[in-house]
Amino acid sequence: MVNKVIGILVCLVIVVLDIVAGFLGIKAEAAQNQEKHLRLWLFECKEPSQEAFRFGVGAILLLIVAHVLANLLGACTACSQEGNHKASEWRKQLLFVSLIITWIIALAGIGLLVIGTRANDKSNASCGLSHHHLLSIGGILCFFNIPFSTVYYVIATA
Repeated sequence: MVNKVIGILVCLVIVVLDIVAGFLGIKAEAAQNQEKHLRLWLFECKEPSQEAFRFGVGAILLLIVAHVLANLLGACTACSQEGNHKASEWRKQLLFVSLIITWIIALAGIGLLVIGTRANDKSNASCGLSHHHLLSIGGILCFFNIPFSTVYYVIATA
């Protein structure tokens, strides 16, 4: 009973972290769009946004914490279970697929958030290729991470 409650709490924490990270990524995009932009085809010059930078860093950190929490606690629980080697093939495959998908989504989301956030670093005021929508796409990937990390954790601890 206690393990079940702890498992539910861990799932809720992972979901909340991913949701907040997603909203921060989208909020960072909105803050970035408030700054002055001069655009010519694919190239643009823009002022960096400190607010977008802060939101982006927050989104990155929360996504990393959610990913580490789901993978570390899920893997520790899955490895420590005595009957784990007797798990069905279906369960092992679903565990593996959900693990791979969470890693792909997390790496893509973190990468997009880092690129978008770096574009808003105070010392990075420059002209170059347009970095539109990277922060919001990274934020949306945080939402896509929710079902797969939850499935991974639930199957690993079941």
